[in-house]
Amino acid sequence: MRFTDGIWEEAKGIRQHKVHSLWEYKISDEGIEVFVPCAEIRDLNDTTYGPAMTVWFTSPRRDVIKIRVNHYDGKIEKGPEFKLFQEQTDLQFADTEETISMTSGKTTVIIEKKGEFAFSFYYEGKKMVSSKDRSLAYVTDLDYEADQWCDFNHCPPRPHYMKETYMREQLSLGVGEYIYGLGERFTSLVKNGQTIEIWNKDGGTFGDQSYKNIPFYLSNYGYGVLVNHPEHITFEVGTENVRKVQFSVEGETLEYMVIGGGTPKQVLGNYTALTGRSPVPPAWSFGLWLSTSWTPSYEPEVVHGFVDEMKKRNIPLGVFHYDAGWMKPFELCNFKWDSKFKDVKGMLAKIKENGVKICVWINPYIGQRSELYREGKEYGYLLRRKDGSIWQSDLWMPGQTIVDFTNPDACRWFAGKLEELLDTGVDCLKTDFAERIPTEVQWFDGSDPKKMHNYYTFLYNRTVYEMLKRKKGERDACVFARSATVGTQQFPVNWGGDNLATYESMAESLRGGLSFCQSGFGFWAHDISGFDSTATPDLYKRWSAFGLLSTHSRLHGHDSYRVPWMFDEEACDVLGFFTRLKCSLMPYLFSQAVQVHEQGIPMMRAMMLEFPEDPNCAYLDRQYMLGDSLLAAPVFREDGIANYYVPEGNWTNWITKEKLVGGRWYTQKFDYFSLPLLVKPNTLLAVGDRDDCAEYDYCRNVTFHLIEPEEGKSIKAVVYKKEMNDKLELQAEKNGDILTVTATHDSGWKLCLENPCSNTGGRGSLKEEGNQTYLIPEAGCKEYKIKVL
Repeated sequence: MRFTDGIWEEAKGIRQHKVHSLWEYKISDEGIEVFVPCAEIRDLNDTTYGPAMTVWFTSPRRDVIKIRVNHYDGKIEKGPEFKLFQEQTDLQFADTEETISMTSGKTTVIIEKKGEFAFSFYYEGKKMVSSKDRSLAYVTDLDYEADQWCDFNHCPPRPHYMKETYMREQLSLGVGEYIYGLGERFTSLVKNGQTIEIWNKDGGTFGDQSYKNIPFYLSNYGYGVLVNHPEHITFEVGTENVRKVQFSVEGETLEYMVIGGGTPKQVLGNYTALTGRSPVPPAWSFGLWLSTSWTPSYEPEVVHGFVDEMKKRNIPLGVFHYDAGWMKPFELCNFKWDSKFKDVKGMLAKIKENGVKICVWINPYIGQRSELYREGKEYGYLLRRKDGSIWQSDLWMPGQTIVDFTNPDACRWFAGKLEELLDTGVDCLKTDFAERIPTEVQWFDGSDPKKMHNYYTFLYNRTVYEMLKRKKGERDACVFARSATVGTQQFPVNWGGDNLATYESMAESLRGGLSFCQSGFGFWAHDISGFDSTATPDLYKRWSAFGLLSTHSRLHGHDSYRVPWMFDEEACDVLGFFTRLKCSLMPYLFSQAVQVHEQGIPMMRAMMLEFPEDPNCAYLDRQYMLGDSLLAAPVFREDGIANYYVPEGNWTNWITKEKLVGGRWYTQKFDYFSLPLLVKPNTLLAVGDRDDCAEYDYCRNVTFHLIEPEEGKSIKAVVYKKEMNDKLELQAEKNGDILTVTATHDSGWKLCLENPCSNTGGRGSLKEEGNQTYLIPEAGCKEYKIKVL
């Protein structure tokens, strides 16, 4: 929310009570408490009225500084709250004549004791961000003092211009500083100059609304900020004040955290350690998903025909998804198969004979004609209005209501219905919706309705994901969710929502995905070829390449099927080519998924995450890194032209084998079977021996491609079995004419290395000593193939 009208005036009816000077402070083992009046204290009379702020500086985890600001401390605080993974931290303090400081890990806050109240944050001594120029403020209407007097003297109430009060902070925005993240946002990747409302909405991908609002932003200055409030927050990123990132929240308290890390990837690692790391999704989930699309007329014969035709055309299919039409119209959601599906177990078993998993669509809204509505009403499992009646709407299903997941019994009831569904052969669930959550309601546990609007998706997806873990096991649990908030990265995977079948929407989808992955989420998908309307054959083929080079890949649409033969014969070949390519890269891709889990770094990365020192990468939103080593630049034009940037070094196009010198832009034309898919120099790229499925033994018969090794630099690659109970590690280093390769395996197996050969087919001499192999390659060789049997 904006509170000023230019540099000199406040907005109409607004009064900002800005912190003035530190009055007193106290240091304890837990942190620092300071008291700061919002006016200059000149004599005793100035101490008899407020407002004044109490500010606490503490640390919930190493390298995280929490700032909590209170005006009134007597208000009842209702949940929910984001679940944070806190740990004991060893804090260090320094108290000098000029400043007080507190250090957690390598991150320090320094508080000014003299002059205007201000504090700054440092990582390893390097300044990151500051709160200065009286940035903290309590915001009211102009009649604040009069209201206080009337409250004290029991005056009759008077009309107000602004009924709410707000807490506001403004953190510095440096020269050349860029802000990223804040959830899945389809606007520009760099958020400078944008006003962002943290409020989940079912708004599609074309505007500034978002299904996945995350009150966390990432700076290229090497820090992040989490505003620790589930409710509505407004971010003014260099808008109201171009020198500041401003955020405001309604109420009497503000809590935020500054997260150090030095590099953007390290900051994300620290942020996800605080808010939760993603499990590794099942290996099969990385394969191609095919949906019935949003069409009510699909019969069992149609579904079997799709699966059979994909197999006939050599297009590996990993998951078949039944969208909303699997339930009877007007009875969504009842989790009962429509009567047109006669033998459900037999139908699903027939599909699964082909190695294909089954997903079905669900949401937390229950129409009045559903038998679950009657059960939920009887047992009190449905959301209620403030007068105790059930909240209902006709916006989605006639008379629909919403499951109240703050009620533990409602969670068990809902999960139990889904368990029955899994007994028919279903493997995973698409958890759609959960954005249209009303605020004029009462929740079972007494939660604040405004906080529950965004937080509801956490409870919904947690209920479903934990049921899948109990039923399928931890390694096979997977949801396909649309909405998100802080912490729902613990329940993968998410997809981007309702896009359009145009190149513009394809590009906005990528922007949204990269922004989402800069917000602490590791995995992301999108509706290949667009959800609304039907793509041209050209767009379908280009989007297929992009979709199969995303972490997760799903064909889905609104009013037409998305099977490739509905477009043209070449579309079948293109889809098959990129599906098989992704399957062959699964040893590498799965290792990157493990990295998401262990380090909290996203698998699909904006270029600035991998190359933060390269200023060319700051704004790039039409290309990305898929893990550490692969650069992908989808084609967004009908003429097949791709305009993309290559960072420093000697890169290799994995598909065409073309060598590209980095540090420059390229404009090239590509056919449908190619695009810029570049391998970073000094890479050991693990490639599997299968391309017919996404799930297989990645440690067996894997080939490591050592590409453009750099002199004296060791490079390592790790591949895991899909169960993650075993791994194979290869390390290589080139020194002069000798290439040294070391292989280790958790199980202690003796590994055999095939005689490496160059990309020209020549061979060098090979010598083995224990688990080390010494190779003298042929002159000029730039790529080596090392096969582990």
